[in-house]
Amino acid sequence: MASRRLRFGIFLAPFHRVGDNPTLAMDRDMALIQWLDSLGYDEAWIGEHHSAGWELIASPEIMIGALAEKTRHITLATGVTSLPYHHPFLVAQRFVQLDHMTKGRVILGCGPGALVSDAHMMGIDATHQRRRMDESLTAIMKLLACEEPVSMETDWFTLRDARLHMAPWSEPRFPVTVASSTTPSGALAAGKHGVGLLSLGAGLHGGPKMLAEQWRMAEGEAAKHGKTMDRGQWRLVVNMHCAEDDERALRDVRVGEEAETLTYFSETLGRPPTRSEDPLRDGLKAGSTLVGSPDTIAAGIERLLAFTEGGAGGILFRAHEWADREATWRSFELFARWVMPRFQKSLTMPKASREWVSENRETIFAPSMAALKLAFKDAGQEAPEFARLQLHTGKVELKKG
Repeated sequence: MASRRLRFGIFLAPFHRVGDNPTLAMDRDMALIQWLDSLGYDEAWIGEHHSAGWELIASPEIMIGALAEKTRHITLATGVTSLPYHHPFLVAQRFVQLDHMTKGRVILGCGPGALVSDAHMMGIDATHQRRRMDESLTAIMKLLACEEPVSMETDWFTLRDARLHMAPWSEPRFPVTVASSTTPSGALAAGKHGVGLLSLGAGLHGGPKMLAEQWRMAEGEAAKHGKTMDRGQWRLVVNMHCAEDDERALRDVRVGEEAETLTYFSETLGRPPTRSEDPLRDGLKAGSTLVGSPDTIAAGIERLLAFTEGGAGGILFRAHEWADREATWRSFELFARWVMPRFQKSLTMPKASREWVSENRETIFAPSMAALKLAFKDAGQEAPEFARLQLHTGKVELKKG
């Protein structure tokens, strides 16, 4: 069942244009997550990449360790840890440590590795990455169970009587999630292990229409392995920029989005097959990109959730730099003020209270107004002319003149 309270956060790959000061770029990433923490966002997912010049963070765990001291509430996740690049025993140990350091504010996001160039430099055959991810995740889940020593041997790692020297701080363990983009492998791995699903494909060309089928695949695979899937642990990743009106929002992002598409997705990566020729226009039409006023963004989220045929637990916004810093931070603030509450049930009681007072104001306020009139009378004074009151047939009226 989907969560009653939809969670919101960012998916920080990150994306920084080549030529920008990389040190300052990482400083901005840290500052953005602190800003989101202050605005009440639920999660920040931080990526791992090792090539191509744009996605600069090599160790999301280091970022999480630093951010644990600079934030108070936001959950910090890896989006994702590329499991074939690491020995699974060390991944499990590092995340248990982070679980303790953050007092339960960490999520292990898993994936096979997004950039073939990363795998190439480490001598990893791209055709083996998904298999290796599944093998690693199998080992990690056994280690996190803390039930018995784990022995396991593959063609790329060995475990001999391996056990963690600390149990997770979270009970029974911190959340684990598998990323899924365009192939079925991510959804199948999430189902096999009964863990969360991170749908990166929701933000790709044609991705929203595949969401329901992706979830059905995960549920089917989970059933085969005696596991269950929880929609509350399903997160969808899309593009978003919010401004006071639709025209301003589009004006904010048009130049930056085009620069990202041309210089990264086309010139650097050679435009992956999942990338549209006109991602902004096509994304707006398909629902994988949300750009506009708070009302437009809210309607887009409703539409996106409808594609899931049952709901999800969270929406993550890809942290791009399509707009300048001021407009980007303003976007997240506008969303937190005017969109987020609509999906988190925080407006129900204020609205009900206002409506109750409005509907009953004539009877509720009558005694108070009479008391005010009496207070002036007892003091031997007449109420000021602009506020002179009189009671008439049970109603409070202003009497002018």
